Amino acid sequence: MNIELKDISDTRKNLVVSLDQSEVAHEYQAVVGEFSRLARLPGFRPGKAPAAMIVKRFAKEISDEFKSKVVARAYRDGLKESKLDVLSIVKVDQGTIEPNAASVLTFTIDVRPEVTLPDYTGLATEIQPVDPTEAEVDEVVAGLRAERADFKPVERSSAKGDYIKLAYEGRVEGKPILELVPDKQIFGKVPQTWEEVEGQEGLIPGLGAQLAGLKVGDKKDVTVTFPAGFAAAPALGGKQAVYAVEIQEVRERVLPPLDEAFFKAQQVDNLDGLRAKVRNNLKLRKEYENRAAQRRQVSDALAAKANFLPPESLVENETQNMLRHFIEENMRRGVPAEQFEKDKKELYEGARRSAAARVQVQLILAKIAEQEKISATEKDIDNYIFREAMRANQRPEKLVKDLTKDRERLRTVQQSIIFDKALDFLVSKATVKTVQPKT
Repeated sequence: MNIELKDISDTRKNLVVSLDQSEVAHEYQAVVGEFSRLARLPGFRPGKAPAAMIVKRFAKEISDEFKSKVVARAYRDGLKESKLDVLSIVKVDQGTIEPNAASVLTFTIDVRPEVTLPDYTGLATEIQPVDPTEAEVDEVVAGLRAERADFKPVERSSAKGDYIKLAYEGRVEGKPILELVPDKQIFGKVPQTWEEVEGQEGLIPGLGAQLAGLKVGDKKDVTVTFPAGFAAAPALGGKQAVYAVEIQEVRERVLPPLDEAFFKAQQVDNLDGLRAKVRNNLKLRKEYENRAAQRRQVSDALAAKANFLPPESLVENETQNMLRHFIEENMRRGVPAEQFEKDKKELYEGARRSAAARVQVQLILAKIAEQEKISATEKDIDNYIFREAMRANQRPEKLVKDLTKDRERLRTVQQSIIFDKALDFLVSKATVKTVQPKT
């Protein structure tokens, strides 16, 4: 056997393994012997059939197993000899593998780069105050009341916060919108729907902001401009539309009183108890947000200190994962697939930049975990299984069984746990400065 290592880049190598004829023949004879031992042919006891008959009867199966064994041996021995820390196999060129000839196999592999750890303790982080203001508590209490509000019909003109039932039909340059987007009726013509007056932006941008001062039976032309790149209906992006609206009903929001029934629904005894509960929940949320912000800041600091190129295969895998998650999330929000195709180049380039930085951070975290002896314990795995089982609404035993069968998935889980623990370790060693939120 002969081993040759050729550099393609700092992290990509060609591992060329040459096996002489005797080594290849040994693998072939071993495979034939194994088939002979297990095969059952009419007229012969197991293991007693002539080798020539076995080879003829199972020619394809023997050939496939033989080539697989030669590739496995070449890779195994090549790694042992070269002592490479392989992260992924990119390509295998088997060349010609015949029973009575030497073989040359080339493995294109990505290896772990040499990571020189930067100073990773005392990284600077900023957090925001966690004690809620009275105004923040007031806002949450008002929101809780709004969630349980009643809406009662009124005879007056509409005002901010009211809900209006209306019909509308839209046109762009005199042409019905339904002709521009026939599969998006909600933007063209609707016989009945509800819109909040001067509230949160609805489906049609700017419509609700122009509905104050209207009574039942009133008609009005409302002009709106769709933003450029309007994802929900790309054909309308950047266009000005005129909607003919007719008011069918006006309802005002009536907040529930702060009485015993309301407090009972919030599982408190009185207003003081409600405010205390809200204050505690707000503080917990701010602490969680601070922790998440520190983790981001530490990750950004590590990425800025990275002085090595990340392996190409890891970057490409991470890029595809990020794109898949981004597309799935936005499709759930109603963004059409055509929009992703249109922005394909920009999306890929942006995801790739983020993926390269993420891979660099992960490699640094792995090195820090090794340095600090951080590992995924059995308890960590149990906690992961419990969380995932709750999230996926499945029995923990099934998840354990799946992980046991899929060793690669288990390795990925362990690696993710180590990254998280290493990041938490860095946050615990970081310097912390409290700053006031930007207004």
